Order: sequence, then structure tokens, then C-alpha cells
Amino acid sequence: MNRNIIIWFVMVVSAFSFPVGVGGQEVAKDDKEQQVKHLVIKNDNSRFTGVIIYEDAREVIIVTEHLGEVAIPKHEIREIREISAIDYRDGVFVGEELFATRYFLTTNGLPVNKGESYIQWNLFGPDFQFGINDNFGIGIMTSWIAIPVVGTIKRSWQLGENTHMAAGGLLGTGSWSRPDIGLVLPYAAITSGNRSRNINLSLGYGGLWYTEEDYNWVTDRTVKRRYREGRFLFSVAALAKINQNFSFVFDSFFMLRGPYRTETDYVWSHSLQNYVQVNTEKRAPGLAVFSPGLRWQTRPESAFQFGFAGVRYKGEFAPMPIPVVQWFRKI
Repeated sequence: MNRNIIIWFVMVVSAFSFPVGVGGQEVAKDDKEQQVKHLVIKNDNSRFTGVIIYEDAREVIIVTEHLGEVAIPKHEIREIREISAIDYRDGVFVGEELFATRYFLTTNGLPVNKGESYIQWNLFGPDFQFGINDNFGIGIMTSWIAIPVVGTIKRSWQLGENTHMAAGGLLGTGSWSRPDIGLVLPYAAITSGNRSRNINLSLGYGGLWYTEEDYNWVTDRTVKRRYREGRFLFSVAALAKINQNFSFVFDSFFMLRGPYRTETDYVWSHSLQNYVQVNTEKRAPGLAVFSPGLRWQTRPESAFQFGFAGVRYKGEFAPMPIPVVQWFRKI
């Protein structure tokens, strides 16, 4: 059996509220420093932060720190969000992380809300994630040659003010190259924190089934056999927004050792002058992947992520020779 298949599987697989406007109500400018600050997001994803001093059915006037008063037509506004204390660091507005539901390899309990669909470009291929509603999302990931093709699904729940949980799964195939390969990974994730800073724990079970040709030296025949393998997987990940443009991202992935399995080989016996069957008990080793890095929000609707990864396998640790490079973009 090809033990590298399970490693391939793991690496491939690598989850608000609106203020109520008062039509035509104007707030005295002398009192604007005492007013609650808001974030206004336009349909083109441009953002304005400050105090709303006037709002009616046609426009919103917001006083920003750098531009002063800005009048925005209501039909150009996608969202108005109240800013809380967690959006500030040492008195400076930081805001939420644009793609707070993802790390490098894994997702978390925060939902991909409706209107927050995105694509993640990786060196090996694209990953599309769509917010169907505020707590349910689906997606698809693959490589540039469509091997494999993996569908994703995630449902999120808010358990507390700063606690979210998600349950989901991945289901994939080896596609046109290896249609006999299938994989499934149900998982659950719990996240403590918010879209600015959080830590996440995920637990899942990765299952793999495939077909291989086994040659029997005794009968001189090749037989196709179907195999199934499975491992428990878990992940610890974290995100911390440093300022408006940069966030620190850490991800990890652990695959436990596999169960003992009996493998059959045929070796030549000089004494018997024939092939004899030899059974060997084998156990696939565990695997651990660590990936720290930085995310840079280059535009209101996109970000660039860069990091390094290290792998621990068979008791040895080695850095991956290729850095982890990813691009995010809203769709």
C-alpha cells in the first residue's frame, strides 16, 4: 500500500448588528467626540470610520479623522457597523480582520456571512468559499490540474459574546486522474475571541479509500484491492490583528499515528526454492505541520499572506523548502 496517499490527503485538506438610523436627525457637531463611532462599508468595499452626524433616507454624513465630513448616498452603502472598544489598540482604530475565518490550512468557528464570499489563491490552486447565509457556507477547492477536487460545508453557531462553534466537513475525489480515490473529513471547531483576535481548536477524522493493484508472486497474478484508512486529526490556530493592515497568523495540523495493520509480502526462500508468504505488522507514523506568518490587507477587498512551514515526521523536524504564499480576494 502506498502510505504517501494519506500524507497527500492531509496536505491537500489542508469556517453584526446594524444600527437603527433616525431619518433626518442631526447630531450637534460640538458633541461628536462623545458620540458612538461607526464603520460605513460601501458596495465597492471602501470604508469610512467616524461619527455619523446626519442620516436620512437618502444619505449618511460621517465625520472622519482624515477627510472630515463625507456625505455618502444611502444606495451606495452595504453596511453600517458600530465600532466597539475591541476595534482599537492604544487608541488607534484597528478594526476586524477581513478574512478572519481562515488561517493557512484550517478554518474556525466564525461564520462566512452572506455577502462575505471569497477566493483564496494558493500556489497549488484555488479555494472558493461562499456565504449562503449568516451562519452557513459552502466551498470548493482544487489544484491547477483539478487533482483532487474537494467540496466543503460549514455551519456556525454563536455560543457566547466571544465564543463560536462550527461543524462541517470535506468530501473529495481524485478526480479525472484517480477516480478510485475518495476522501472525507468531518470536523468540529470552537473559537474563542472575535474577528480581530482569536484562538481556535479543531478536531476531525480523515478517512481515505482507494484501489491498488497487488501482485501475488505465488499465483503470478495481479489483483485489484480496495483499501480504507482513517486518522484522527486536530489543529490549534490563532489570529491577532496588529494594525489596520497587518495580522499575525499561526496554524498547525496534527495527524495521529495510524492503527496497526498486517501487510503481506512474498519473499524467496532458498531452502524451499520457492516464494513464501511473510506477514508484517506495520503502523503508519504521525505527522505535524506548523505554519506561522503575516497577512497584509493590501486593499479593502483583498489581502496577501506569507509564511513558513515546518513538518515533523518519523521523529524528525524539517522546514518546508517552499514558503506558504496565499492571496485572498472578496467575490
